[in-house]
Amino acid sequence: MAGTAAAQVDLSTLDQGMKGPRTQLLVLGTVHLSQMPADFDRDSLAPVLDRLAAFKPDIITIEALSGEQCDLIARHPVVYGGSSGPGSYCPNLEAVQAATGLSVPAAIGEVRKTLRQWPSAPTPAQRRRLASLFMAANDGTSALVQWWQLPEPERRAGDGLTEALVALLEKATTRNNENASIAARLAARLGLQRVYAVDDHTGDNIEVADEAAYGKAVQAAWDAAAPAAKPMRDREDAISRSGDMLALYRYINDPGVLRIAIDSDFAAALKDPSPQHYGQLYFAGWETRNLRMVANIREVFRERPGARVLSVVGASHKPWFDSYLGQMGGVELVDVQQVLK
Repeated sequence: MAGTAAAQVDLSTLDQGMKGPRTQLLVLGTVHLSQMPADFDRDSLAPVLDRLAAFKPDIITIEALSGEQCDLIARHPVVYGGSSGPGSYCPNLEAVQAATGLSVPAAIGEVRKTLRQWPSAPTPAQRRRLASLFMAANDGTSALVQWWQLPEPERRAGDGLTEALVALLEKATTRNNENASIAARLAARLGLQRVYAVDDHTGDNIEVADEAAYGKAVQAAWDAAAPAAKPMRDREDAISRSGDMLALYRYINDPGVLRIAIDSDFAAALKDPSPQHYGQLYFAGWETRNLRMVANIREVFRERPGARVLSVVGASHKPWFDSYLGQMGGVELVDVQQVLK
């Protein structure tokens, strides 16, 4: 009779004799700042940025789709189309392509070529050109990293940046967005040249015959678990309203708070009694998305052993990121609570 088997080869000690430095990896769970009030003061993030800067990351990753994935999605509309499909996370680049004359693949190639030859003291003209290439490569957040490293008088059109592109960059600086307000700001402050988009929606593009029934079943599971999570949600809202963003980030990254959050979402979904097992489908998509995101992070520091890596991601991803990344050889997780002290 077949039984349940655990992994029969233990890989947890495989790197004990490893020669060379270990990667230090910090996962910061974040709120989605786009959901903050319109009058949210981005300066309130300063204490959070100060503590992240002290970690001194060499690499910063963000929860956004890469230019490569958006290009893939655009080429396979039958697989990824629809108003709620992965393509809905990709911006319209018609204006950018008209300004630069570059397709996403061509721009990605130019970005790589440019960064391979990047000088230690780039000129404003070089930064403006690289910003335009990042925009054409569907990497607007990295374009902001370059923009914010320009002196104020040099933040203007020229060297590939048209007036239209400058307007897009300036508009992006005013949005409430953690990828810009935390990751890009920090990267510019530390003198990094870019951030890395590691999100992936190809694996959670779930196909169901009755989308309304699927949504209703998952929502019912969440509603059943909501009362147990209400005190935690109320506390999070109260801290958020106080404007103390450091306290908020300490709270949402607390392991006990994260446990309640995932129990009220994913564990609740697994209890869905629908005969179609909608809750399990939802959970499978979530797991697949996180696995692919973590693989993308691993790829980013693949050729940089010993790098210090910061991953800025929605707080609900953090338990999965910590679990998966913590299993990787040569990787040591950094306690975010210690960093945010």
